Amino acid sequence: MRRHGLWLLDTGPVLVLAAIAGAGSFTHIRDTAVEHGQTGWMSWAIAICVDLTCVMAARERQRDKKTGRARRGPVSWPVLVLAGGVVLSLAANLQQADPSVWGWITAATPAGAFLIAVSMLERRASVTPPVPIPTEVEAVEMERSMSTEPAAQDGSAGPSQVLVDYAHRVAVEHQAAHGKPITSDALRARLGVSNQLASDLLRTMRAA
Repeated sequence: MRRHGLWLLDTGPVLVLAAIAGAGSFTHIRDTAVEHGQTGWMSWAIAICVDLTCVMAARERQRDKKTGRARRGPVSWPVLVLAGGVVLSLAANLQQADPSVWGWITAATPAGAFLIAVSMLERRASVTPPVPIPTEVEAVEMERSMSTEPAAQDGSAGPSQVLVDYAHRVAVEHQAAHGKPITSDALRARLGVSNQLASDLLRTMRAA
Protein backbone atom coordinates (compact mmCIF):
# COMPACT_ATOMS: atom_id res chain seq x y z
CA MET A 1 0.00 0.00 0.00
CA ARG A 2 2.82 2.40 0.88
CA ARG A 3 4.55 1.66 -2.42
CA HIS A 4 1.36 2.47 -4.34
CA GLY A 5 1.00 5.67 -2.37
CA LEU A 6 4.54 6.74 -3.20
CA TRP A 7 3.95 5.90 -6.87
CA LEU A 8 0.77 7.99 -6.85
CA LEU A 9 2.55 10.96 -5.27
CA ASP A 10 5.38 10.68 -7.78
CA THR A 11 3.39 10.02 -10.96
CA GLY A 12 0.02 11.54 -10.05
CA PRO A 13 0.90 15.16 -10.93
CA VAL A 14 2.17 14.09 -14.35
CA LEU A 15 -1.02 12.10 -14.99
CA VAL A 16 -3.17 15.06 -13.93
CA LEU A 17 -1.18 17.34 -16.23
CA ALA A 18 -1.57 14.90 -19.12
CA ALA A 19 -5.34 14.63 -18.53
CA ILE A 20 -5.98 18.40 -18.28
CA ALA A 21 -3.66 19.34 -21.14
CA GLY A 22 -5.03 16.53 -23.29
CA ALA A 23 -8.59 17.74 -22.70
CA GLY A 24 -7.62 21.28 -23.71
CA SER A 25 -5.79 20.15 -26.83
CA PHE A 26 -8.64 17.77 -27.67
CA THR A 27 -11.17 20.60 -27.46
CA HIS A 28 -9.13 22.87 -29.75
CA ILE A 29 -8.73 20.13 -32.34
CA ARG A 30 -12.44 19.32 -32.23
CA ASP A 31 -13.40 22.99 -32.63
CA THR A 32 -11.07 23.33 -35.60
CA ALA A 33 -12.61 20.25 -37.21
CA VAL A 34 -16.12 21.64 -36.70
CA GLU A 35 -15.15 24.98 -38.26
CA HIS A 36 -13.96 23.14 -41.35
CA GLY A 37 -17.08 21.07 -41.95
CA GLN A 38 -16.42 17.95 -39.85
CA THR A 39 -19.45 18.02 -37.57
CA GLY A 40 -21.00 15.46 -35.25
CA TRP A 41 -19.11 12.36 -34.27
CA MET A 42 -16.52 12.96 -37.00
CA SER A 43 -15.10 16.00 -35.16
CA TRP A 44 -14.65 13.89 -32.03
CA ALA A 45 -13.03 11.11 -34.03
CA ILE A 46 -10.53 13.51 -35.62
CA ALA A 47 -9.53 14.92 -32.23
CA ILE A 48 -9.06 11.43 -30.79
CA CYS A 49 -7.01 10.30 -33.79
CA VAL A 50 -4.61 13.24 -33.63
CA ASP A 51 -3.88 13.07 -29.90
CA LEU A 52 -3.75 9.28 -29.63
CA THR A 53 -1.46 9.09 -32.67
CA CYS A 54 1.14 11.05 -30.69
CA VAL A 55 0.76 8.72 -27.70
CA MET A 56 0.96 5.61 -29.88
CA ALA A 57 4.04 6.85 -31.75
CA ALA A 58 5.81 7.71 -28.49
CA ARG A 59 5.11 4.22 -27.11
CA GLU A 60 6.31 2.58 -30.32
CA ARG A 61 9.51 4.64 -30.20
CA GLN A 62 10.24 3.39 -26.67
CA ARG A 63 9.45 -0.19 -27.71
CA ASP A 64 11.97 0.05 -30.54
CA LYS A 65 14.60 1.21 -28.05
CA LYS A 66 13.88 -1.66 -25.67
CA THR A 67 13.98 -4.32 -28.37
CA GLY A 68 17.01 -2.82 -30.12
CA ARG A 69 15.23 -2.58 -33.44
CA ALA A 70 17.47 -0.96 -36.04
CA ARG A 71 15.92 1.88 -38.03
CA ARG A 72 16.05 2.07 -41.80
CA GLY A 73 17.18 5.49 -42.84
CA PRO A 74 18.03 8.59 -40.83
CA VAL A 75 14.64 8.70 -39.05
CA SER A 76 12.49 5.81 -37.83
CA TRP A 77 8.81 5.44 -38.74
CA PRO A 78 7.52 6.09 -35.17
CA VAL A 79 9.51 9.35 -35.07
CA LEU A 80 7.96 10.45 -38.38
CA VAL A 81 4.47 9.60 -37.11
CA LEU A 82 5.13 11.44 -33.84
CA ALA A 83 6.39 14.51 -35.71
CA GLY A 84 3.31 14.49 -37.95
CA GLY A 85 0.99 14.18 -34.96
CA VAL A 86 2.74 17.04 -33.17
CA VAL A 87 2.44 19.27 -36.24
CA LEU A 88 -1.27 18.50 -36.65
CA SER A 89 -1.97 19.04 -32.96
CA LEU A 90 -0.14 22.36 -32.81
CA ALA A 91 -1.68 23.56 -36.07
CA ALA A 92 -5.21 22.80 -34.86
CA ASN A 93 -4.56 24.51 -31.53
CA LEU A 94 -3.05 27.59 -33.17
CA GLN A 95 -6.08 27.83 -35.46
CA GLN A 96 -8.16 28.70 -32.38
CA ALA A 97 -5.78 31.45 -31.26
CA ASP A 98 -6.22 35.19 -31.46
CA PRO A 99 -3.84 36.69 -34.05
CA SER A 100 -1.27 37.83 -31.49
CA VAL A 101 1.87 36.44 -29.90
CA TRP A 102 0.19 35.70 -26.59
CA GLY A 103 -2.81 34.28 -28.40
CA TRP A 104 -0.56 31.77 -30.16
CA ILE A 105 1.34 30.95 -26.98
CA THR A 106 -1.78 30.33 -24.89
CA ALA A 107 -3.46 28.31 -27.64
CA ALA A 108 -0.39 26.11 -28.09
CA THR A 109 0.04 25.56 -24.34
CA PRO A 110 -2.41 22.61 -23.99
CA ALA A 111 -0.84 20.70 -26.88
CA GLY A 112 2.68 21.44 -25.67
CA ALA A 113 1.92 20.46 -22.08
CA PHE A 114 0.20 17.25 -23.21
CA LEU A 115 3.19 16.22 -25.32
CA ILE A 116 5.60 17.05 -22.48
CA ALA A 117 3.55 14.98 -20.02
CA VAL A 118 3.46 12.02 -22.43
CA SER A 119 7.22 12.24 -22.95
CA MET A 120 7.78 12.27 -19.17
CA LEU A 121 5.63 9.18 -18.68
CA GLU A 122 7.42 7.40 -21.52
CA ARG A 123 10.79 8.37 -20.08
CA ARG A 124 9.86 6.85 -16.73
CA ALA A 125 8.52 3.71 -18.38
CA SER A 126 11.80 3.20 -20.24
CA VAL A 127 13.88 2.96 -17.05
CA THR A 128 15.18 -0.57 -16.55
CA PRO A 129 15.95 -1.99 -13.10
CA PRO A 130 19.65 -2.42 -12.29
CA VAL A 131 21.23 -5.81 -12.69
CA PRO A 132 21.14 -7.59 -9.31
CA ILE A 133 24.52 -7.97 -7.63
CA PRO A 134 25.46 -11.66 -7.35
CA THR A 135 25.14 -13.20 -3.91
CA GLU A 136 28.11 -14.74 -2.16
CA VAL A 137 27.17 -18.20 -3.44
CA GLU A 138 26.84 -16.91 -7.01
CA ALA A 139 30.19 -15.14 -6.72
CA VAL A 140 31.84 -18.39 -5.64
CA GLU A 141 30.21 -20.19 -8.56
CA MET A 142 31.45 -17.54 -10.99
CA GLU A 143 34.97 -17.76 -9.62
CA ARG A 144 34.80 -21.53 -10.02
CA SER A 145 33.59 -21.12 -13.60
CA MET A 146 36.44 -18.73 -14.37
CA SER A 147 38.95 -21.15 -12.93
CA THR A 148 37.64 -23.95 -15.17
CA GLU A 149 37.89 -21.91 -18.36
CA PRO A 150 40.60 -24.15 -19.97
CA ALA A 151 38.34 -27.17 -19.57
CA ALA A 152 35.68 -25.38 -21.60
CA GLN A 153 38.16 -24.94 -24.43
CA ASP A 154 38.71 -28.72 -24.48
CA GLY A 155 35.07 -29.26 -25.34
CA SER A 156 33.75 -29.99 -21.84
CA ALA A 157 30.87 -28.42 -19.97
CA GLY A 158 31.79 -24.75 -20.30
CA PRO A 159 30.68 -21.88 -18.00
CA SER A 160 28.36 -22.68 -15.13
CA GLN A 161 24.68 -21.90 -15.42
CA VAL A 162 24.93 -19.33 -12.61
CA LEU A 163 27.49 -17.34 -14.58
CA VAL A 164 25.48 -17.71 -17.79
CA ASP A 165 22.33 -16.44 -16.05
CA TYR A 166 24.15 -13.44 -14.61
CA ALA A 167 25.73 -12.65 -17.99
CA HIS A 168 22.26 -12.86 -19.55
CA ARG A 169 20.91 -10.27 -17.08
CA VAL A 170 23.84 -7.99 -17.90
CA ALA A 171 23.19 -8.46 -21.64
CA VAL A 172 19.48 -7.63 -21.24
CA GLU A 173 20.31 -4.46 -19.29
CA HIS A 174 22.85 -3.42 -21.95
CA GLN A 175 20.28 -4.02 -24.73
CA ALA A 176 17.67 -1.89 -22.96
CA ALA A 177 20.12 0.92 -22.16
CA HIS A 178 21.95 1.14 -25.49
CA GLY A 179 19.49 -0.33 -27.99
CA LYS A 180 21.96 -2.90 -29.34
CA PRO A 181 23.30 -6.32 -28.30
CA ILE A 182 26.22 -6.43 -25.91
CA THR A 183 29.64 -7.14 -27.37
CA SER A 184 32.29 -9.49 -26.08
CA ASP A 185 34.47 -6.57 -24.93
CA ALA A 186 31.58 -4.91 -23.08
CA LEU A 187 30.64 -8.19 -21.38
CA ARG A 188 34.26 -8.79 -20.40
CA ALA A 189 34.46 -5.30 -18.87
CA ARG A 190 31.19 -5.72 -16.93
CA LEU A 191 32.03 -9.15 -15.53
CA GLY A 192 35.78 -8.77 -15.17
CA VAL A 193 36.51 -12.01 -17.00
CA SER A 194 38.92 -12.99 -19.75
CA ASN A 195 38.25 -12.46 -23.46
CA GLN A 196 37.86 -16.20 -23.98
CA LEU A 197 35.32 -16.62 -21.20
CA ALA A 198 33.34 -13.58 -22.41
CA SER A 199 33.24 -15.11 -25.92
CA ASP A 200 32.16 -18.47 -24.47
CA LEU A 201 29.36 -16.78 -22.52
CA LEU A 202 28.09 -14.93 -25.59
CA ARG A 203 28.20 -18.12 -27.62
CA THR A 204 26.30 -20.01 -24.91
CA MET A 205 23.62 -17.29 -24.63
CA ARG A 206 23.10 -17.13 -28.39
CA ALA A 207 22.80 -20.90 -28.63
CA ALA A 208 20.20 -21.04 -25.83
